[in-house]
Amino acid sequence: MYGSRVLAMVLAGGTGTRLMPLTKDRAKPAVPFGGRYRLIDFVLSNLVNSGFFKIKILTQYKADSLITHISRGWHLSTLIGDYIEVLPAQQRTGLNWYQGSADSLYQNLNIVTDENPDYVLIFGADHIYKMDVRSMLDFHRRMAANLTVAAIPVPTSEASAFGCIQVDANWRMLDFQEKPENPPEIPGRPGWTLVSMGNYIFTTPALVRAIEADAAQEDSAHDFGKSIIPNMFREQPVYVYDFTQNTQPGMGETERGYWRDVGSLESYMQANMDLIEVSPIFNLYNQSWPIHTFYRPLPPAKFVHDNTKEGRVGMATQSLVSEGCIISGGSIHRSVLSPCVRINSYSEVRESILFEGVNVGRHAKLNRVIVEKNVHIPPNTEIGFNRDEDARRFHVSDSGIVVVTRDAHF
Repeated sequence: MYGSRVLAMVLAGGTGTRLMPLTKDRAKPAVPFGGRYRLIDFVLSNLVNSGFFKIKILTQYKADSLITHISRGWHLSTLIGDYIEVLPAQQRTGLNWYQGSADSLYQNLNIVTDENPDYVLIFGADHIYKMDVRSMLDFHRRMAANLTVAAIPVPTSEASAFGCIQVDANWRMLDFQEKPENPPEIPGRPGWTLVSMGNYIFTTPALVRAIEADAAQEDSAHDFGKSIIPNMFREQPVYVYDFTQNTQPGMGETERGYWRDVGSLESYMQANMDLIEVSPIFNLYNQSWPIHTFYRPLPPAKFVHDNTKEGRVGMATQSLVSEGCIISGGSIHRSVLSPCVRINSYSEVRESILFEGVNVGRHAKLNRVIVEKNVHIPPNTEIGFNRDEDARRFHVSDSGIVVVTRDAHF
């Protein structure tokens, strides 16, 4: 309806330090997820499925694999003025790289003024969710807002990791605190706090004024959560969009309000496990709201050997198995396999995530393990059963998730 009057800016420069070592060689939005996707695919799919086809992606940190993924897999029709374009950091305003999320907009403000849209969507690139963005924009226009922030309730015990919000009865913002030590609870809902999802809609003149004013303040953090929102909501109409009211075509009720910030290995693992339930709370199979990504011409997954007497059976239960995989006499359970993974005979993989090209040798056993791209697990190797032994060879998270990197020593 008004897609041509809207410009989307996707912030994809994050380092994702809490996801180390998965972000050692790639930007966080490029981290694989759900077998065949990258994290950035979810925000791009939401925008495209919502009818917004003018999209700029702002990158900075180790962006090569992200740029490759976008350039190979995301193409819109430039014939009718649509585009998805990557904007590497260019140092347009000086010799500094981006000093914060707001500064990334300031250094590319010419893109906004040249396009001259009525509205600018500024969305993060590394969250897992589905969202019909048209509903948020309708709310923004209906409330005559200068800025609308998408928000969702989370347990107060987890809210210190987010920007915390308080609203009035009409969802106008009354207060905003970026990552407070003592998050405020939602009135009448003890134990829960309303937090920002990092998705914003600005009316263009208000955005330009706010970004330019922030750039002129030398002591500013030049960040949307720390600088722009706190400076706007007291004097301008800033409203909060209730994400739990968002619906999409084909959405199941269990998906209502599903949003995951996969900022840690634990949350990343859990979000992947959410996909493999019998009735998944996040459904990849809704063809009315597809998650788009880069596809390669790979053959279907193959399961071979059926020697039950010797326990040599190619088998997968409650798992996602991507194209090009071969399950050759081994078994996987509650696991996610990216393309071209090979599971050799007599091996067992449980509650694990295997990136592209992983080869699991015969008689190997993996339990709660994330294996990086193209790693070969030697035969008879056991990982995820002895924390002390694993910690001497691999990265182990606080909860015991083991990450096997490409430079691991077996």
